[in-house]
Amino acid sequence: MAKNKLELFIGPCVLESESLAMTIAETLKKDLEPVWDKINLSFKGSFDKANRTSINSYRGPGIDEGLRILEKVNKELGLPTITDYHWPDQAMTVASVVNTLQVPAFLCRQTDMIIAGAEACAKYGRQLKVKKGQFLSPEETGNIVEKAASIMPKENILLTERGTSFGYNNLVVDMASFQIMKSFGVRAIHDATHCVQRPGGLGNATGGKREQILVLARAAIAAGADGIFMECHPDPDKAKSDASTSLPLAKVKDIVNELLRIYEVV
Repeated sequence: MAKNKLELFIGPCVLESESLAMTIAETLKKDLEPVWDKINLSFKGSFDKANRTSINSYRGPGIDEGLRILEKVNKELGLPTITDYHWPDQAMTVASVVNTLQVPAFLCRQTDMIIAGAEACAKYGRQLKVKKGQFLSPEETGNIVEKAASIMPKENILLTERGTSFGYNNLVVDMASFQIMKSFGVRAIHDATHCVQRPGGLGNATGGKREQILVLARAAIAAGADGIFMECHPDPDKAKSDASTSLPLAKVKDIVNELLRIYEVV
């Protein structure tokens, strides 16, 4: 992927079905085709949401079905893909299919997760994207980079800002974190939808502040973020995961165009 383009990781929070994944991916490709030369678009979707608030919440189709769906998106539409892995022994299997492996925020300090992901990325020529935990300062992400860079090139490592917890049911984005994380020689991505979550805010589910997504995304790009990670759904209120913070699929085109204008100025 060209490294001077706006990085975009967009799709549903969780893979609900093959048909929905294909619909979203096809729409994204069609709507963003006019700016294709300015972006690196990857389709995102989780095969397992392993840290749901409630035991009754939908987690996803599982690794086998999830990777099958992501492989279809890649082969039929030509879109790179990204998904999370949750155990070190999943890394090689995931890397054999997807273009970018993602380490969830709660697992970013797990050395075995980072090493396994870096080894898998090195073998298959993939990218490793690590979400900064809500409990971690941006300065501390240098240790994550050091672990991964001992095995794979820094140019294929991305760090993600997804907000920091300073109190109950709220996250705060430190706009200085992008430059701090980039100082380690890697790209920094803003998680536009997870950063407006209110973890456990609904009691048995995570709440969120969808109306603040674009405000923070604009600020992040202006502050030097190399790209945006965000979740969308044709009918966000019916999404099986992160309904309160998913963007309407129909609005993604306009949002990307607005962020691109800021990115080009910066």
